[in-house]
Amino acid sequence: MKHLLTPHCFVLQANCTSALVGSSIASKIDATFLDPPFNQDKVYKAWDDNMPAAEYWDWMRDVCAKIYALTSDGGALYFMQREKNTEFVLRCLREAGWAFQNLIVWKKKTSAVPGMKRFGKHYQVIAFATKGKTPRVFHRLRIDPPLPAGYKHARKNGVFVTDVWDDIRELTSGYFAGDEALRDADGNRLHKQQTPMQLLLRMLLSSTAPGDVVLDPFAGSGTTLVVAEQLGRKSIGIELDAFNVALIRNRVMEPRKADDVSRFFQDYISTPNLNAIWGTTRLFPASSAVQQIPLFLPQR
Repeated sequence: MKHLLTPHCFVLQANCTSALVGSSIASKIDATFLDPPFNQDKVYKAWDDNMPAAEYWDWMRDVCAKIYALTSDGGALYFMQREKNTEFVLRCLREAGWAFQNLIVWKKKTSAVPGMKRFGKHYQVIAFATKGKTPRVFHRLRIDPPLPAGYKHARKNGVFVTDVWDDIRELTSGYFAGDEALRDADGNRLHKQQTPMQLLLRMLLSSTAPGDVVLDPFAGSGTTLVVAEQLGRKSIGIELDAFNVALIRNRVMEPRKADDVSRFFQDYISTPNLNAIWGTTRLFPASSAVQQIPLFLPQR
């Protein structure tokens, strides 16, 4: 089922394996954020997260291949996974035809998960690959994070973004999730794997231009679509769970102040030609005028 949310954004309520073939997606895709279930036996309403490992990675390779066929020459794919699955991610990309560019380390700002027999886990990986060796779009973003200890002189123009992203906080439970976390009237999280706006903002600013088409085949809470809409990119989401589709619909069509990405513009102010890269904001003409709008969702 297709849900048209804005003239530039729609969600397909479907299994991504079937939605990625046929006539469901007519336009070429310029960038994809691939954040699938990690096969960790987590509870999903509409998905079995405990597949045999071989079957799971065959499925991931098939998804990567289907996205590749839909992608424009030089288009980008960002594939996020657990650090222990890095070798399987890279194999999937290689066998599906993608050209590897970077292994991005998203270092969490929260405490590391302790280990009894190995070092504690403190990051996830995001494999950046393109269709062909040369990206069709790649903007060298500059940021200006706080100076590390021992540095004496302030920077004049910030620093280029590298393959270690340690300045973006995950939306953990409790205080650090902040207003960005989607919650019901009782304060309960509506989507526990919600991706931070800043993460998608960096990917889309790096690898797309205004007017490009962005795909999220596991759309979840709709972060990719919300960011793409504000940056003047077209977007397509695929989501199996009807509850999540309703969540996305509310989030895109009834903007929340917490989802306004303009508050991050200053983080990239040292980037040359930033206004052209950023594009024209569609949802938030003035952040001061945007109100926090309650979400109206079906019962689980």
